[in-house]
Amino acid sequence: MTIDPEALKSRIRSVPDFPKPGILFYDITTLLQDAAGFRMAIDSLALPFAGRGIEVVVGIESRGFILGSAVADRIGAGFSPVRKPGKLPSKTMRASYDLEYGSDALEIHHDGVARGQRVLIVDDLLATGGTAQATCNLVRQLGGEVVAVACLIELTFLNGRARLGAEPLHTVLQY
Repeated sequence: MTIDPEALKSRIRSVPDFPKPGILFYDITTLLQDAAGFRMAIDSLALPFAGRGIEVVVGIESRGFILGSAVADRIGAGFSPVRKPGKLPSKTMRASYDLEYGSDALEIHHDGVARGQRVLIVDDLLATGGTAQATCNLVRQLGGEVVAVACLIELTFLNGRARLGAEPLHTVLQY
């Protein structure tokens, strides 16, 4: 199946000055509301990983939950969420990462990935790469094997790929 990037982009709303002045936000809710667009988005993220033995998809809060759980279902894998600190109810592992101005952290349940499991990390957006890198670190701390990071959108001007180093990366749309 061939995915038409322009067909996906036409379904994404651009919102200037959100969440603060000078930021152009790519709002995927309009894509998710469109059945054909949502299907194309999930296909574009899932098809490269079908049949590759992915056992768990790890979705990054919050739009990564939407995309990641659908990708997991599509490729026959389980799903495990990565969240902001204090949002998961059981024992967690934490990874901190630097932002342009400050730092943040993410958590995963201590049993969210089993030792040796093959993992696909899914998020809606790759910007600076901090959340993706922290999530890769969490998966490895739990003993999982990161097969790849898959993001619907990559903001190329922020060079998040560089922060991921040699991590295999699949992105569908570039801005």
